Amino acid sequence: MGSFSIALSGLQADTTSLNTIGNNLANLNTTAYKDQATSFEDLFYQQIGTSGSNNPLQVGSGTRVSGTTTDYTQGTLLPTGQSSDMALSGNGFFVVNQNGVQQLTRAGDFQLSQQGNLTTSGGASVMGYPATNGVVNVNAGLVPLSLPVGVTQAAQATQNISITANLNAAATVGTAFTTPVKVYDSLGNSHALTVTYTKTGQNQWDYSVSMPAGEATGAPTNNTGTLTFDSNGNLTAPTGTISNITFPTLSDGASDLSFNWNLASGGSPTISQTTAPSTTGAASQDGFASGNYAGFTVDPNGVVTAKFDNNHTQVVGQVAVASVTNTQGMVRVGNNSYETTAASGDAVVGVAGTGGRGTIEDSTLEQSNVDISTEFANLIVAQRSFEANSKTITTFDSLTQTTLGMIR
Repeated sequence: MGSFSIALSGLQADTTSLNTIGNNLANLNTTAYKDQATSFEDLFYQQIGTSGSNNPLQVGSGTRVSGTTTDYTQGTLLPTGQSSDMALSGNGFFVVNQNGVQQLTRAGDFQLSQQGNLTTSGGASVMGYPATNGVVNVNAGLVPLSLPVGVTQAAQATQNISITANLNAAATVGTAFTTPVKVYDSLGNSHALTVTYTKTGQNQWDYSVSMPAGEATGAPTNNTGTLTFDSNGNLTAPTGTISNITFPTLSDGASDLSFNWNLASGGSPTISQTTAPSTTGAASQDGFASGNYAGFTVDPNGVVTAKFDNNHTQVVGQVAVASVTNTQGMVRVGNNSYETTAASGDAVVGVAGTGGRGTIEDSTLEQSNVDISTEFANLIVAQRSFEANSKTITTFDSLTQTTLGMIR
């Protein structure tokens, strides 16, 4: 009977190996699937005596599966052009929540529900850090990520403008130069302001901010003044910000338009005076018209930014990424997901690109890391091993029948 049990243990082990290989081949095209391998160990030995030199004589009892190991090597990253698809380049796992249970996955083939919730193909919520007024709070607890699908973003009146310009120091007194600036009121209507610079003396220019006739019936305030430069062409007065430039009683019924003019960026003045033609560089402002949700992007650190058709963007959250100390200790729960165990240790959740975690590739999917040629080679070995153990059982059976025949 012992002879049969040895061969049967081999058949059982080979069956497990064949099942593992078959599962790998079945998941050859599964997003972010990780290849598994079966390892074996021999069973206890029976000592049946010793040799003349007192060496032990032992007979084995067969084999068994000692474990299945997972190859977490990163698969090929394939661009898809779909913004909801994400791939981790490097270590780590996306954090998802399935019916209140935290799970981990490498598969970033996410989907947007009709309500704008970001989910896995199996319906689990993709977790991340929330954002308030466009600022992510990584110290807050994880929340399901959602996008403002079907939402119309309210208009925002311009509160700050900034102009990069150079004024010609060689210009004669009375020379005027203008810069157009597009701003928005509280209703989202745009207005084409004009900033006029008029040279009034050496190193001095008067400025005037005006709105087209009829767009504001009230008298503007704080819209005129003087810019003073030193001998090196640096702006000396005013410095910092010209506050509360106001155009009251707008003809479209919007609130009074009041904004600040920032004259410096990063501590350096944005307006200079040199002996070169007067030119205008960038003119920026922070207002915008109302707009409808038009899509989203994810940066390498997982920051999710919603896009609107008014060319405005808003940060709505940040994808969470987890690392695990002993990845071999995790258990697979289906749907391309894993759960941690006492053997793996708890998941350490953070953001992509920090703490040894990989970065996120947007509009990209990680492919399975199964090597079909390796699996076929393993399949042949496992098949031959199964056949050999089957032959062993057949041989033992034949010998047993012969022995019984001798007794008869």
